[in-house]
This record gives sequence, C-alpha cells and structure tokens, in this order.
Amino acid sequence: MHPRTSTSTGTPDGGTATIGILGAGRVGTAVARQALRAGYRVLVAASGDPADIELIVEVMAPGATAVTAAEAARAGDVVVLSLPLRKFDTLDPDLLDGKVVIDAMNYWAETDGDVPTLAAAPSSSEMVQDFVPGARLVKTLNHIGYHELESDFRPAGTPERRALAVAGDDGDARATVMDVVERLGYDAVDAGPLAAGAALEPGTEVFTGRHDRAALERLLERVPVPATR
Repeated sequence: MHPRTSTSTGTPDGGTATIGILGAGRVGTAVARQALRAGYRVLVAASGDPADIELIVEVMAPGATAVTAAEAARAGDVVVLSLPLRKFDTLDPDLLDGKVVIDAMNYWAETDGDVPTLAAAPSSSEMVQDFVPGARLVKTLNHIGYHELESDFRPAGTPERRALAVAGDDGDARATVMDVVERLGYDAVDAGPLAAGAALEPGTEVFTGRHDRAALERLLERVPVPATR
C-alpha cells in the first residue's frame, strides 16, 4: 500500500495567500469564486488586455481582480491553469518557472480538436509539464464540474465529504496544493506522481463519479503508481 492519503490540515494560516488564475471562462471564474469564499486574494487573467475581462470578472467573480497573465503568474502563490487544453502552448513557460501550478484542464475532442503532442504523451498533464518544464505542476480540480465546485464543498470533518485527488512529481508542491484543496472545501487525497494524473482524466472512474476519501483511496489503490520521470 503506497502513501496517498493527505495529512494536511488545510488551516487558513497556511502559506498560500494569493491564487492566480489563467483563464476567465466558466471553470476559471468558478475556481475564483470558491477561492474567494475560502479567503484567498484572487487574480484572474486571460490572454489579452485585462480591460477586456474586467466586466466578466466583476460580474462572475466579485472581489477578484482582472490582471495580465504576467501579473497573475508573478503574484500568485499558486497558479491555476483553466484555459482550453488546445491553448496550452500559448502559455509563456518563463512566467511559470518555479511556480506551483495547478493543471485543471481536460482534453475534449469536440472542442479541442486535434492536439498532436497529446498523442505522444502518457497524459495531458505530462504534455503540459514538458511545455512548462520549470513549473511545479500538480494535477487536480479537473475531475469536478465547475458548478459542483461551488455546490459540493463541505467543512473539514463532515461525514462523506467529497474528496479530490492531487498528483504531482514535486512533493512540496503537491502538499501546497493539497492545502488549497482542503481550504476550498474538499478532502485532498495524494495520488502520487504526475503520471498518476492519467487516472483523473475524462472517462476514468475517478472522473465520472463523486467520491469521499475512502472511495477515492480505493479507486487509486487499483491504479499502478508510475515511476517519476
């Protein structure tokens, strides 16, 4: 049995104070609202001028601030990628160098179309990691619907609280993100290295259901733990 269960307390006095979000669509603004509810300072960016999304952010995530992608990446203690996966290669790798980054993206053939580099990658997150090699990439928040993120959260200790898996090669980054997941209102379960993120993608048992900690741990126990690359 490998160590996958979080021992994080998710206390509000943790080291993460600012969440930077790259992507101002439904997922990005839902994460922004939930992060604001959890007490974070939230910065939201799209690919262009912040003025282009100011109204969207004001209406969809009151309290968040529209900024440039550079500012969201620089000021965010944790940076969330919530753009369409087909646009992953529009990211500036230098902006994410050394940053703790949550990959909340999924591949959807009907909207993303053909992503040639994905066919050669073991998982979508490993493809993204290869493009942003300096980022401390962690996979999570992709296996919960954006609307569920705001409806399913519960205080710590609530019976049958929904759990979310967290996968990443950097142990410290993974622990940081697990704290964030806990503060957002979910039990964080350590899924192991980034390659394990394949078990969180669309079509998997993890992705298609709501799971509490015990159920999610059982599912992950059936997934072979890939070696860290």
